[in-house]
Amino acid sequence: MADQFTHFDASGKARMVDVGGKDATERRATAAGRISMSRQAYGIVRAGTVKKGDVLGVARIAGIMAAKKVDQLIPLCHPLAITGVEIDFSYDDARCAIEIRATVAITGRTGVEMEALTAVSIAALTIYDMCKAVDKTMVMSDIRLLRKSGGKSGLFVSPAAACYTDDAEHENHLVGE
Repeated sequence: MADQFTHFDASGKARMVDVGGKDATERRATAAGRISMSRQAYGIVRAGTVKKGDVLGVARIAGIMAAKKVDQLIPLCHPLAITGVEIDFSYDDARCAIEIRATVAITGRTGVEMEALTAVSIAALTIYDMCKAVDKTMVMSDIRLLRKSGGKSGLFVSPAAACYTDDAEHENHLVGE
């Protein structure tokens, strides 16, 4: 088990990985997810008329805050001095869904995949919280790592990232600030 999972020692006990000997490098991770909702709720979010306020603005702030607190939420994650977090949203009219994409950056000794994944998750939960009065059937799905770079393992690009191969095209579909 210790060969495959770094968070266990040779006897199978949980441990926080010692990253003290690693070089500090630029690291970046991008995660994505989606929240699908009823046509009615989707229309209200898209029109910006949710009674609680700016749904995507609040979800963006919640996701950024979550990325900074991952070590307090996931037991074996390191506290990190994150250097940047970007959260973007795009509308998927065909699915009545909001696509969420988070990118987290750091110059450090460990990656920021968990921070990007957590940012997406909390942004989706925030959207749910703000819209649940209209639709309790919303579904959060497809939360996944799209890309990570830096560190000893280098570049990872998920096959799921195919929908984001053209960043310029993606940027054209982003919801405004």
